[in-house]
Amino acid sequence: MYNTFFKLQSSPFGTSPDPRFLYMMPHTREALACLEYGISARKGFTVLTGEVGTGKTTLLRRALSSFSGRRVSTAFVFNPRLDVLDFLEFVLTDFGLIPATRTKSGMLLQLNRWLIERFRMEETCVVVVDEAQNLSWELLEEIRLLTNLETSSEKLLQIVLSGQPELEEKLRHPSVRQLRQRVSLWCRTQALTESQTHAYVAERLRISGATSPLFSPEALALVHRFSRGIPRIINLLCEHSLIVAYVEQVQQVTEAIVEGVAAELELETQPFMVSSAALGNSRAEPGLTTKEDNFMAAFNREPGRHDR
Repeated sequence: MYNTFFKLQSSPFGTSPDPRFLYMMPHTREALACLEYGISARKGFTVLTGEVGTGKTTLLRRALSSFSGRRVSTAFVFNPRLDVLDFLEFVLTDFGLIPATRTKSGMLLQLNRWLIERFRMEETCVVVVDEAQNLSWELLEEIRLLTNLETSSEKLLQIVLSGQPELEEKLRHPSVRQLRQRVSLWCRTQALTESQTHAYVAERLRISGATSPLFSPEALALVHRFSRGIPRIINLLCEHSLIVAYVEQVQQVTEAIVEGVAAELELETQPFMVSSAALGNSRAEPGLTTKEDNFMAAFNREPGRHDR
């Protein structure tokens, strides 16, 4: 609606997790490198956590798209509220297999045979579980057991669990200590600082074709204040602010427009809280070896790695 008015080629603040709009801040590069390394090095279990709206799904899709030129098969489970049989059926189907039988043993045997075949073809197979904090205890244990599908030297299946900070709390429970011990890498997304919020908005506008600043510095300061640096809320505020600017036929979003939108969305009276886990910057659990830590640092610094 407002794209023509602002001379934009596409909507800069859509709600879909479009990897094109992933803005590479230091903590984003670190989390992306962690995911890519965990998958490519066949580490088995990788966990990605972050506050609601901090871009976990976008990061996952960007990480998986980085393997597009390589032999990688992916099953993306976006709804974890499944029983064990439904989960196995979903994974097989997303891998492109038709379940030969709907028994647990039958589907596991079929999956194992297929994974061995892919391994012989030097292909990596990944199961990504989004919103993993909603997994039942039973399904968490079944997912752990999937890592028993292995050769004498390699894991046949790479598993990425992505979820809110509650996932970390869930994995601290004594009943899943065996799963926690198998997690090789922990990746985390964070809320943005004020300067990062300014850069984030500017980059999304640039990708969409903006040729001039569409938000005043004062307006961007308010965007950060009301959003608490949460990218999803930044997008919501900016989208609504551009719509209001279009309606009022002004070429730049002002402080007053952002304040009005925030009031309409009740962001002042119902602030979005950010958990302490979302603000943390640690990458791996204590126990990650120095060798792996050094590899991660080198992987993160590889020229051109994150700019494609």
